[in-house]
Amino acid sequence: MKSTTSRRGFIAAALAAPGLGATAAEPKIDMRQFGKTGLQVASLGFGCMTTSDPAVIERAADLGINYFDTARVYQGGNNERMVGAALKSRRSKVIISSKSMAKSKEAALADLDTSLRELGTDYLDIWYLHSRNTPEEVTDDLLEAQQAAKKAGKIRLAGVSSHFNMPGMLEFLVKRRATDVALVSYNFTMKPDVTHAIQAAREAGMGIVAMKVLAGGFSRIRRGDRLYGANPDALAATLKQEGAMLAAIKWALKNKSVDTAIVCMTDFDQLDENFRAMSEPYGADDEKLLAAQLAYIRPLYCRMCGACTGVCEKGVRVADTLRFLSYAEGYGQFAMARSRYLELPEEARKMHCADCNSCSVNCPNGVAVRARLIRAQQMLG
Repeated sequence: MKSTTSRRGFIAAALAAPGLGATAAEPKIDMRQFGKTGLQVASLGFGCMTTSDPAVIERAADLGINYFDTARVYQGGNNERMVGAALKSRRSKVIISSKSMAKSKEAALADLDTSLRELGTDYLDIWYLHSRNTPEEVTDDLLEAQQAAKKAGKIRLAGVSSHFNMPGMLEFLVKRRATDVALVSYNFTMKPDVTHAIQAAREAGMGIVAMKVLAGGFSRIRRGDRLYGANPDALAATLKQEGAMLAAIKWALKNKSVDTAIVCMTDFDQLDENFRAMSEPYGADDEKLLAAQLAYIRPLYCRMCGACTGVCEKGVRVADTLRFLSYAEGYGQFAMARSRYLELPEEARKMHCADCNSCSVNCPNGVAVRARLIRAQQMLG
């Protein structure tokens, strides 16, 4: 099936002939054991952050995708409500996760109650303490909140998400033994230590969910998505190779320690293409595509490796700021990017990188840190 297959052709191949047996053209669901949770999950999960059309979510569920990741901050605060409505009739057949960025037990439990109300459900399958990148951010107080929610039947599994410092965080979570599922940044731009940490955590029984699999989503420009401040024609010429994003998903899924990779999908064409990652092997052509992709995004995309500790010597939140920039540039989510940027401490936001003659952060991955931070501060400040 070519990546240009229409939505109608794809759905017809998948669903229109219920009386026929499986054929080579029929999509295949790759189901994996979800750590030691006792659940099974499709290796391609659905990241709902950029989705505004509930019909795409409904179709994904009909095709067999059973993991859906949301958060109330997505889509202007309406994402949970939309996801809950789309999956209401399928609730018992799907795994729904949401998140809290609260810093205290009381605030986290209040967040959970709001999420349940917005989703229209009595329980979450996974509830993440979101964006915890140091062990100090996973407090006993917050872990107690998750255990209390479990006992109350409001959540099935306790999770923690980390955007950077994945090796350190996974090692900590395994030793702490209070977390069922880890949601971690993982893509083809990252060093082998992240792969090794994922494998060790999975061997310890933790469920592993990969995010940021598309390394910022930059190549969606070839489908006409917004990319702020860039020349779409010039970028399309660089990123014209069909299959780069499919290759990125296949790269993540070839690691069998990844139980599922959540990928943002906004329309039926993206669902069509991404669905193929579960049944097509990763090969030499994919390797070439990703090498070209990496050459393009090298100066643009923060690998979230934690080498700079995430903060420069003057207090600029480097990793967080560059992540928010990727929301705007790569995913076209400017409102969310600016909202998250404005949540940074005031002392971090009042530092302006344009005032520095040079940058103290020397990125080992070749990211043009100062230029990217200046762009983020101008765009989001």
